[in-house]
Amino acid sequence: MPPVHDADVGTADRLRRDDLGTPSLLLDLDVFEANLHRMADLVRRSGRSLRPHVKSHKCSAIAKRQIEAGAIGVCCATLDEAEVMAEHGVTGLLITSPLTTAVKLRRLIALVKRSPDTIVVIDNPVNAAAIAALAEAQGIVVRALVDVDIGFGRTGVTGVEALLALARYIAQSPALHLMGIQAYGGHLQHIGPLDERTRASAQPLAYIARLIDALSAAGLPPQIVSGGGTGTHRIDLDAGVFTEIQAGSYVFMDAEYLAIAQPDVTFAAALFVQTAVVSCNLAGQVTTDAGTKAFALNGPPPQIVRPVLADAAYRCSGDEHGRVTLAPGARAPALADRLECIVPHCDPTVALYDRIHCVRGDAVVAVWNIDARGRR
Repeated sequence: MPPVHDADVGTADRLRRDDLGTPSLLLDLDVFEANLHRMADLVRRSGRSLRPHVKSHKCSAIAKRQIEAGAIGVCCATLDEAEVMAEHGVTGLLITSPLTTAVKLRRLIALVKRSPDTIVVIDNPVNAAAIAALAEAQGIVVRALVDVDIGFGRTGVTGVEALLALARYIAQSPALHLMGIQAYGGHLQHIGPLDERTRASAQPLAYIARLIDALSAAGLPPQIVSGGGTGTHRIDLDAGVFTEIQAGSYVFMDAEYLAIAQPDVTFAAALFVQTAVVSCNLAGQVTTDAGTKAFALNGPPPQIVRPVLADAAYRCSGDEHGRVTLAPGARAPALADRLECIVPHCDPTVALYDRIHCVRGDAVVAVWNIDARGRR
């Protein structure tokens, strides 16, 4: 049967879950849609906006559904993601990492000419000058946020004076339009339990409020304050400093996020890897066909959820194999039996696959291309 991409699967050629090759990436559409609308409703009720991160799914079909549910646009970790989203008609793009090389800046200018509402982040005046020079030569204006470090230590200006200096520079450039700030706390997202995460977030949130006050006092009140994530979304919404939330993993959830203490996690696992047993000769264990090329390694182990194998442990056993260690006395899955696992970390796991198979119950009802994976 030929593959079907970015479309519903017709009734005549409908697949079942067990018709798929393994390993395969599965999306439970019922859970996905519940997650999608739950976050949209939470953000809407808060009076804020949602600009979800496509780095979690790299899929224009999902980005379009997020916008249909109320998102004002999407965040893109890379220029590659932003270009693909634009090619598929997705607007309201925010590229959340600085772009600095001459090659990327030329591509950025081409992207902005196609999608004028694209926003970039800048944390260095040299970078600002380079973007401004290219934009002015092409007769366009690039929208920009000053990227602010709130303790992550990855990118962003440090300190109020550095923020004000760069904000003034951008505001005074005729080829740049200062929109506000980005203040993303990636280091806060997986702290648990909730009370510890709330305490850890207090100082960064207070710092963001100070930055907003400083910009406003300088005559540069931010139109956009972008940040937050799946792990801190309720804390971020309650704080009131952000105009928009960048959460992305909420549509899928993964073992890493599900490990965060309740009750603040209100989303369920929707994304799974289906694998099959390829060997069962050793007592107390079976071998599957999903190893390090099927699961991201920077998270907890995959969690087997279908069928239920109480106290079983999954670990990778090479590029193409997984090892399932069974509880003492447990009945082992048979040769060719299929197992479905919650993924350890959704973002890098998705990047290992070409497509997502969307299921309702046992039926495969759509196949979506992961069209923004890879490098261009």
